[in-house]
Amino acid sequence: MQIDPLSAQFAALADPTRRAILARLTEGDAGVNELAAPFDMSLAAVSKHLKVLEKAGLISRGREAQWRPARLEPLALKGIADWLEHYRRYWDKSFDRLETYLRKVQKGNDDGQRN
Repeated sequence: MQIDPLSAQFAALADPTRRAILARLTEGDAGVNELAAPFDMSLAAVSKHLKVLEKAGLISRGREAQWRPARLEPLALKGIADWLEHYRRYWDKSFDRLETYLRKVQKGNDDGQRN
């Protein structure tokens, strides 16, 4: 069964280790040894995390001699950001409506106190 890319990406992002790996990759490409350094886990465990990120399209893996650098795939992250943008606009509109309502209520209270 194949899941849609966005679901795979959010599933990959659900793990804090994978999010930390992505954060590190914003600084540039890195190999598994470098990515594993901050974690108390085996290289095999980090490699499994990398496979999940790669399968979700969030990273790609290159090959330079014996080094297999992981690199961030910004277009996949843009897809997530675009999806989230719809909800950000929703919340912005909701907060704007709440602000308008609260100003109206406050104005009504101010008018009532003056009488």
